[in-house]
Amino acid sequence: MKTKQSFKRYIIMAAAILLLASAWTGSPSQAAVPKLDNIRVALFMQLPGKYDDTTAVATFSSAGGMNIGVRQPNGTSDLFSVNGAASARFTLDSFKVKVFESSNFGAAQAVFKRVQALKGAASLTSLSKNGAIVYQVIEGTYKTAAEATTAQTKWNGDGELSKLSGGFKSLLQGPLHLESAPVASKDAAQAAASGFGAVGLDAFVAVRSAQAGAASYSVMVGAAVTDAELQIVKAAAAKAAGGGALKEADAKAAYLLVRNDHSVSAQAENSSELYMFAGSDTKIAVSPAGSDPIKLAERSNRSYRGVFELSVLNGRMAVINELPFEQYLYSVVGVEMYPTWPAEALKAQAVAARSFALNKGFGFQIAHVVDTTLSQAYYGVGSERPSTIAAVNDTAGEVALYNGKVIEALFSANGGGITADAKEIWNNAVPYLQAVKSPDTSSEAGLYNWYRVVLPSGAIGYIREDLLDETGQTTAAGSKIMQVNTNATKVRKHPLIQDTIPVIAQAESGTQVVVLEKSVESNSMSWVRGPYTAQEMLAVINSKSKTAISGPLKTLEVSQRGVSGRATEVTANGQKVAVSYPVDYRAALGVQGSLPSTLFQIEETAKVALLGASSATRNKPADTAPVYAIGAGGKTAQVVDANLFVLDGSGQMRAATKEPSYRIIGSGNGHGVGLSQYGALSLAQQGYDYQYILKYYYKDVTIAKE
Repeated sequence: MKTKQSFKRYIIMAAAILLLASAWTGSPSQAAVPKLDNIRVALFMQLPGKYDDTTAVATFSSAGGMNIGVRQPNGTSDLFSVNGAASARFTLDSFKVKVFESSNFGAAQAVFKRVQALKGAASLTSLSKNGAIVYQVIEGTYKTAAEATTAQTKWNGDGELSKLSGGFKSLLQGPLHLESAPVASKDAAQAAASGFGAVGLDAFVAVRSAQAGAASYSVMVGAAVTDAELQIVKAAAAKAAGGGALKEADAKAAYLLVRNDHSVSAQAENSSELYMFAGSDTKIAVSPAGSDPIKLAERSNRSYRGVFELSVLNGRMAVINELPFEQYLYSVVGVEMYPTWPAEALKAQAVAARSFALNKGFGFQIAHVVDTTLSQAYYGVGSERPSTIAAVNDTAGEVALYNGKVIEALFSANGGGITADAKEIWNNAVPYLQAVKSPDTSSEAGLYNWYRVVLPSGAIGYIREDLLDETGQTTAAGSKIMQVNTNATKVRKHPLIQDTIPVIAQAESGTQVVVLEKSVESNSMSWVRGPYTAQEMLAVINSKSKTAISGPLKTLEVSQRGVSGRATEVTANGQKVAVSYPVDYRAALGVQGSLPSTLFQIEETAKVALLGASSATRNKPADTAPVYAIGAGGKTAQVVDANLFVLDGSGQMRAATKEPSYRIIGSGNGHGVGLSQYGALSLAQQGYDYQYILKYYYKDVTIAKE
C-alpha cells in the first residue's frame, strides 16, 4: 500500500513538472486572438493632441510604375498610370500664394530656389497663357485665406525675393474653380485649357472618376479665393470658346487638378505632373503597377510595400501607407532591434510589436499607428533583413495576452539594470508592466573607457583611455596623474565622440592631467549630461514646468523615487517641478534635448558641506561668505577659481564649483517600461527563448496564436 501511494505521488509530480515545462517552453496556446489583415500607418497627418507631422507635397515613384486612382466604398477606381521613369507629386487644392509668374524659366527657377531656401513649400509649375508658356512659383497649402495672406506678407517682405522677382506682386490662389463638361480625352482637355489660357486665364486639366470606373477629363478654369473672384473669372472666360458652358466645379466629388511640374528638374523642357486634390471624403490611391515598392521622397526617400492613400484631415494632407500587417512587422523589427541580434531576441521583438499594434486598434482616427516611436518606428523595406523577416514569419500571428486580452506590449532600448513600473512613469499601474531586474550591460560591450580629467588650465572634461598614458605619479592628495599621448587631443564635455557634444579644449602630446574619475563611454546603459549652469537649467525647467520656479536656481534634487529608483518628483529651490507625468522629467531637465531616461542622479556641483576650524558647519551655496581652504601642500588661500577640488570624507576627489551647476548621471534609455531590448539581447545570448524573454518582462502573460 505504501509503495502504491509513493508511485501515485510520483505520477502526480511528473505530470506537474510536464505541465510547468509546457507552460514555459511549449508551443503557443490557442486563444481568441484578434486578427488584422492590413494595417494603416500614418506617415503624415495632423491630429490635434495626438500627432502633428505634415507635408505640403508628397512625391511618389516606383521602378515598375504606379496606378493612380480614387478609393470608393466599393473599391478603388484607377484613373491613369505613371510609368517607372516618372514621379507623381500630390498636394491639396487649397489656399496658396502665387509668388511669381514669368515666361523666363531661369527667373522662375531662381525665385523657386529662394522660396525653398526660406523653408517655403514651393512648386515650380507651367501652363499655356497669352500664347506662351508661363512659369509660376506657387507656395504652401493653407487652410484659410487668412493663413495664406500671412504667408504672402512674409514673401513680399523678403528683399532678396523682391529683387529676384523684379517687383512681381504676389497673388493669392484658392480652391474655387469653373469646370467644363467632360471632354473626350486628356489631349482634348489640354487643348481646351490652352484656349482659356489664350485670354489670360489660368486653366488646368482635371481628372475625375466616371461612373464606369474609367477616367473622365475636363478643364478647370481659375483658382479663386472668393465667390466674387470666381464671378470675375466667369466673365473673363466667356470671351473664350466654350466659356459660356462653364459651371462652378463640384468640390465634394473627388478630382485631380493637373499642373505641369518642374520642381524636380533643372531643365524647362523636363516636367512631371503635380496633382492637386480636395474634398473631405476624397481618398486618392497610389499603388504599384508591378512588384516594386513605392518610394516617398518626403520621408527620407524610403520605399514601402503596399499602397498609399491621400486624403484631407483637419485641413492638411494625410498620407497613409496600407500594407499587410505581418509585412509591416518586417520593417518594425528591423528598426527597433539590430538585425544581427540573436533570433530569439528578434522573435521577442516581433511578438511585442505585433501585440502593441493590435492593442492600439485605430489609435489615430484614420490609421492604426504612426511610423515614429510615438507608436513604433517603421521605415519601410529598407529596414527589412532576412533575419527580421524570419523572426516575424516564425512567430506569425503570435501575441502576448493578459486575462485573455492583447497587452500593450511596451518596450524601450535599455532598462538601465531594472525596468520601470508603469505607475512611476505615467501614474497608472498596469499588472503586467512591473519592475524587474534587467541584464542591460550588453550595450557596454567593447566600448572604450573615458577619464574625467583636470587640465593645467583648470578646465574639466573627458579624454578617451587610448589617448592617455600612465605616468606612475599622483598629486599630493593622491589623485592619479596621466599624460596625453596625441597632439590636438579633444577634451570633451561628455564621454562620447559626437558632433553635437561640445569640445572643452584641445591638449597636446605630453600634457599632464589629473584624473577625477573613470567611466565607460556614454551608451544606452549609462550616460552623463552636463554640467549645465544654473541659468541653463532654470530656463529649460520653466519652459516645461506647469509652475514657474523663482530664480536664481540654487538647488535641484530628486525628492521622490519609484520602485525601480526612477525619479517621480524633482524639486528646484525646494519647489516641486510640476509636470503631467513623471516621464516628463526627461524633457523638463533636458538642456540639450530630452534626457535618455528618468533613472538618474543629479550632482549639484556647488553643494558642499564645509567643516570650519571651530567645528562649525557651513553649506554652500546657501552660505555666500568667502571660502578659505588648506591645499594639499598645506597652504591656506581664498577660493576664487570657478572650480573647487575637494577631498571628501571617503577620501575621493570631487570636482565642485564655486557657482551652482548641475551634472545628471543616469542609466537606461527610454521610458523603461516593459521589454528592455538590450535585456532581451542578453537573455537570448544566455540561451533563453523568445517566450521566456516575453514572460520575464511582461508579468503573468501567455503567448497565444490565431
